[in-house]
Parts: sequence; C-alpha cells; structure tokens
Amino acid sequence: MAELRALLAGGGTAGHVNPLLATATELAALPGGAELTVLGTAEGLEARLVPEAGLPLRIVPRVPLPRRPTPELLRLPGRLRSAVRAASRAITDSRAQVVVGFGGYVATPAYLAARRLGVPVVIHEQNARPGIANRLGARWARSVAVTFPGTPLPGATLTGLPLRAAIAELVAERAADAAGRRRAGAAALGLDPQRTTLLVTGGSLGAQRINAAVSAGAAALDAAGIQVLHLTGQGKDEPVRAAAAGLDGYHVRPYLDDMASAYAAADLVLARSGAGTVSELAALGLGAVYVPLPIGNGEQRRNAADVVAAGGGLLVDDADLTPDYVTGPLLDLLGDGARLTAMSRSAAAAGIRDGAARLAELVVRAAGERP
Repeated sequence: MAELRALLAGGGTAGHVNPLLATATELAALPGGAELTVLGTAEGLEARLVPEAGLPLRIVPRVPLPRRPTPELLRLPGRLRSAVRAASRAITDSRAQVVVGFGGYVATPAYLAARRLGVPVVIHEQNARPGIANRLGARWARSVAVTFPGTPLPGATLTGLPLRAAIAELVAERAADAAGRRRAGAAALGLDPQRTTLLVTGGSLGAQRINAAVSAGAAALDAAGIQVLHLTGQGKDEPVRAAAAGLDGYHVRPYLDDMASAYAAADLVLARSGAGTVSELAALGLGAVYVPLPIGNGEQRRNAADVVAAGGGLLVDDADLTPDYVTGPLLDLLGDGARLTAMSRSAAAAGIRDGAARLAELVVRAAGERP
C-alpha cells in the first residue's frame, strides 16, 4: 500500500489541469509511492488529459458559482448538494488522507466534502487574484499555496506554479546546454538559430489584437532581420499569412503542440499574461512583452506585475499594442542584444522552477497531520 493517498480536485481549463498533473507526477515519485485519484467534470479538459496520464478520474457535476445574482443562483443549492455528495463518495472510496484543490468548478464541492469528513485540505491558487472557490476553501485549509507573491489569501505559502513535464524538462536542458537546445528547437520548427527570434502567441484561441498589430509590422520586422514564429490561434492564421506573404523569416502556425521547442528557440516572447505563461517564461529565463487580457477581473495584469517589476518583462496595454508599437519600441528592443540578455537574467531570477516539489511537501505534511 502506498504511503500517501490523495484526492486531487481541479478541472475545466489547462490552467487548473496542468498544475494538477504536474503535482500528481511529483507525488507519484515519492519514495513510498502515492495512490492518487482526480476529481473532475465530464465536460472539462480533465476528461481527456487525466485518463491519458493514467490516473483514475471521478466525476462530479459541474457547479458554476455565479459572480452576481442571476436566475442560475436559485439552482445553486441543489446542484451543490449533489456535487458535494459525489465528492464525499470519491474521498471515502479512495480513503484519501488529504484533498488537494486547484480551484475551478470542481474545487468547491471537494473542499466542502473534505471539511464535512474531517480530511485536511491543501489549496493551490495559480492566479495573483484568487478565484471564488479558493477564497472559500482557504478559510479552513490546512495549507494554502500561491504562484505569485502578494496573492491575497490568508497564511499563504509561496510555491510558484507546478510546471508541466515538458517545461520542467526544458528548464533542465537549457541549464545543461542552452545553445544546443536552441539549435534543436529551431531545427524542429524550421527556424534559423542564428537569427534573433520573436515568439508571438495569444494562446490556443489566439488574440485578435496581437495578431493584427504584429502582422501589420511583419515587413519591418523581416527587414530588420528579426525572425518571427507567430502562433495565431486555431482558424485565425489566414489574415496573418496574407500579411506575411513572401517574407522568409516570418513563420505562421495556427497552433503548436511543441511549445518547448518554440521557447528554446526564442529570444523574446510577446504574449498574454496568463499565470501559466508568466510562470513558465520566468522559470525558463525568457524575457517577454506581456499584453494582459483587457477583460475579466484584471488578474492577468497582476500575474505579470512581479516579473515586470524585477526587469524580466514589459507590460503593454491591449489598446497600446499597435503597429506603431511593433515597428517602434518592440523593434528597438529586439535589436538590443544586451537588453534582451538583461531581461532574460531578471526573468530567471524571479522564476520558480521547483513549484511541484514545494507543493508536494505541503501535501505530504498535511496528510501526516490527519487525526
């Protein structure tokens, strides 16, 4: 029998599932082993990724928590009771010693069920501004782990983000031979490792503002000798391809599974500032121009604040990312090798590379404290 039995609760988006799986990998590698069960929904990304990782998935009903009074609020109590019952069964059946929550729809019923059953809770919050579920669970959690300093949760411990396997491996490879990994990454993507390379991404869905502004400056970037790898988002590549037609150094893809090679080949990244992106780039020591999503609760701006303050990145408002910015300040930055190197070093100094190990330590400690 494994020394640790844990239920990991999180799902819906890659932001919840990726750190969950990274933590699961760390726990499974403990000397005494671990019996792990994942709590998720049938609709989220976890429904595919968790079984692919070889972990058992227990399903709970999806329970969105309305941020403001709506007719959906009237249905919340019944839905939540059903979800808590399902979470309670999963905890009991798995004989979990600890529940580890990563926020999102699944987390609230898991936290409530654990409290009812007297099982310790460990929470990980990925964003600088915590979500509703983790704000609730933090009130009685045994430990609260955060990705960014200053995240407003009581008694929080800074662990950083548990890095997904491909990025953790890239961190080690770059530490051993950054130049060799750059050449390998460039070769995998058909890039020239000798040219200064800008990686542009708006995430899997793409970002229209980023696509339009950078592609409008494509000719100027190419004329200055800058190589661009532009990931547009699914279904959003044709306008960018048209703008970059005939430019040998401007590479357009709608999506890329091998982000490790893209990061390995890049000198600078222009991207949104989701928690995963900011954490991965800092861990890798990659300078970035962050363009926070202009909607939502402002979490993306906060996510990037610390690494920007440390000198490892720049913040540009969505409205200020124009073709003039691309052909002006951005092009100037790309042409200044010393500044790019300094940004890289500052990003690395702000980055946390052992987030999974730090979180696993809190999990083991909480499991050992259960009466």
